[in-house]
Amino acid sequence: MSPSPATAFEVFRVFLRLGLTSFGGPIAHLGYFRTELVERRGWVTESQFSQLLAICQFLPGPASSQLGFALGLVRAGWLGAAAAFLAFTLPSALLLFGFAALAPALASSSGEAIIHGLKLVALVVVAGAVLGMGRKLCPDRPRQLIAALAMAGVLMTQTAWSQLAVVLAGAAAGWLSCRQVQPTEADAFPIRHGRGLALTLAGLFALLLLTLPLVAGPSASLMAVADAFYRAGALVFGGGHVVLPLLEDSVVTPGWVSEEQFLAGYGAAQAIPGPMFAFSAYLGASIPADAPALLVAGVALLFMFLPGFLLVSAVLPVWASVSRHAGMARAIAGVNAAVVGLLAAALYDPIFTAAVTGASDVAIAAVAFVLLAGWGLSPLWIVFGCVGASLALT
Repeated sequence: MSPSPATAFEVFRVFLRLGLTSFGGPIAHLGYFRTELVERRGWVTESQFSQLLAICQFLPGPASSQLGFALGLVRAGWLGAAAAFLAFTLPSALLLFGFAALAPALASSSGEAIIHGLKLVALVVVAGAVLGMGRKLCPDRPRQLIAALAMAGVLMTQTAWSQLAVVLAGAAAGWLSCRQVQPTEADAFPIRHGRGLALTLAGLFALLLLTLPLVAGPSASLMAVADAFYRAGALVFGGGHVVLPLLEDSVVTPGWVSEEQFLAGYGAAQAIPGPMFAFSAYLGASIPADAPALLVAGVALLFMFLPGFLLVSAVLPVWASVSRHAGMARAIAGVNAAVVGLLAAALYDPIFTAAVTGASDVAIAAVAFVLLAGWGLSPLWIVFGCVGASLALT
């Protein structure tokens, strides 16, 4: 840890830079964080960073944003945590809010081609994420089997709650089968709140999860929006692309947002830096609620991130005593493998089924995938390529 005193402004400045430059999705964000905060600035040690990453991978919520929140908390307390969240999230949220405002103007044939190209972008980027996460999180047969069973379970049931069941089953399977996974010795990191506050935060997480559905109502009111996005943020494991089916169930199934709007926004989210969960700002702005679009977008964004931040804040004070157990390390390995299966299921349905309508789409996606996964081309160029190819074919 850096011995110099930290300020929330310092955290804000560093994370604003990350929020403006961190292209490539949640897995890539972890690399950006490590380079900037471990190697370049020495805010935390390598082992401290690994601990925080393990916590965020195990808990539901946006893993990369939770990690940024935790790093800000360790560095500069609660103000640092808030600064990290705002600075890392606002650039992408504002860009996606702007895209939602412009989306109705894309009703022409050219606009439809752009939207179709963005769907192909989503297909390519999620396929790259499945490949990258599979290599990292499923290096052996037991974890590969867990991922395959998780994918099959989600595709057969097609409900939001099935994801939670699959993750819990993955934890149990990892505890039983991943015997080769062992906990590592790690340095302690400074946490400025104790177990009393941690218990209060955990209670607030549960209270909101239980009471928001009771006051939400059937229409697209602000409370209904808060409930829908809070549940999505509270139940998604793995973050990033894995939130797609949960969000679709929350906003497309009740008819708030069309599937075309949903996938177009998801594709647009690939073109910008910052957290994938900022996609919630686009969805909030697209919901026809009886409130200004900016307010609905803000509510969607806040309640999307809130459950993950409450949980990681509640877990940090008790993590040290839990992380030493070998069973916990094996369970975490199983959860990570199940997350790969969830992502693979989302890759097929709804992304592939909505994006691919013919042989030309397969060809565009295949070339883009090779450029992204094989040549390491920036996702921004993949956006330009897929949209340009779609426009050319139109």
